[in-house]
Amino acid sequence: MSKGPAERGLFEVYDRDPERADDLVFGRRADAGRRGFLKGAGLASMGAMLGAAIPFHRNMPSGFLPVALAATAEIKGKDGLRLVNDRPINAETPAHLLDDAVTPTARHFIRNNGNPPENMDADKWVVTIDGEVDKPLKLTIADLKKNFPVVKQALWIECAGNGRSFFDPPVSGGQWTYGAVGCSQWTGVRLADVLKAAGVKKSAVYTGHEGADTHLSGDPKKVTLSRGLPIAKATDPSVLIAFEQNGAALHAQNGAPLRLVAPGYPGSCSQKWLTRVWVREKVHDGEKMGGSSYRVPNRPVEPGAKVDSKDYVIIGEMPVKSLITSPMTGTKGAGREIEVRGHAWSGSGDVAELAVSYDFGQTWHKAQLDKPANPFAWQNWRTKLTVPQAGYYEIWARATSGKGVSQPHMPVWNPRGYVNSAMHRVSVTVA
Repeated sequence: MSKGPAERGLFEVYDRDPERADDLVFGRRADAGRRGFLKGAGLASMGAMLGAAIPFHRNMPSGFLPVALAATAEIKGKDGLRLVNDRPINAETPAHLLDDAVTPTARHFIRNNGNPPENMDADKWVVTIDGEVDKPLKLTIADLKKNFPVVKQALWIECAGNGRSFFDPPVSGGQWTYGAVGCSQWTGVRLADVLKAAGVKKSAVYTGHEGADTHLSGDPKKVTLSRGLPIAKATDPSVLIAFEQNGAALHAQNGAPLRLVAPGYPGSCSQKWLTRVWVREKVHDGEKMGGSSYRVPNRPVEPGAKVDSKDYVIIGEMPVKSLITSPMTGTKGAGREIEVRGHAWSGSGDVAELAVSYDFGQTWHKAQLDKPANPFAWQNWRTKLTVPQAGYYEIWARATSGKGVSQPHMPVWNPRGYVNSAMHRVSVTVA
């Protein structure tokens, strides 16, 4: 289902049709017959994001967004993130800023589908567990802390669209590069323990999740996102109902005061601002569970091909991936010995091997790969490369899962631009 103009952000509108965007924001086209949906609010929105008015906005070239908006996101409590879209707020972290073994809250990416709730009072927050259970529950955060074992785990979350900008032909949606991933330490209770207390019936097949965020249209009857998990995944001990990130309250844009963390599956399964876990007797059919949302074709397809809706399958385990966090891409004047490091992860479990290449994949060098701190923590790796002479080099990283699956050179194309697992590459010029 296509989004109406009032539900799109400036970034998305300008990306798809700059001329139309100018009309919507400024009412520039003489033949438009009316000002666009944003009218003066579009210009005001730009000014709000920039922190100042734009005195010479009438002189801005057609199709241009202010360059400051394409740089970093000025979001309270966040540091160095790059805006991917402004409505809803989506922001990724440049790879070199993800160098920490555990991702700081200030560097964790943001993926919203609607507007965060205005009221995030942790003391009054309640989550409901109902559906195919013997004993429906209504639990405050204090109840969760009191009645269930509290655990801390480093767990990675990755948006299914991470890497979408590299598909050819291009696909619509948030144009993420590499930074829609992070591995913070989350504190909470196991969803499995809560479900056990509620008494999951044998008829249970799936969970359905609901959050308190509101729809971009402003219509209170519309739901932004309601996805779920197969019962087998929901009862995995790594899936948490979390109320802390890195030892402090959750960031407002990361789901405060309560969220799910379902590592190994698309980030959309880790419902933010969690208010309900609905145990279903069938595959959940909430918002963005159907059609092509978070689904891929059930077979390889030709790039650019159209796929019938019946031929899509729900994304489950995320693919094996890796990231180079040092050196920063574009580094110039490096010495011949280069220290390289990063992270690797896989939805199917541990990564078995990480190899790097500096000669466009002709030879590969195994890196030292750490074991995960716990299941579904990403694995940190490092190595030293000695290149033969001065010049331009690309460093490639290739992870291999415990099942023997390695990252491909190029994305496997699909119509929605999901699960791009292609190798990460960074450029280095040696003096």
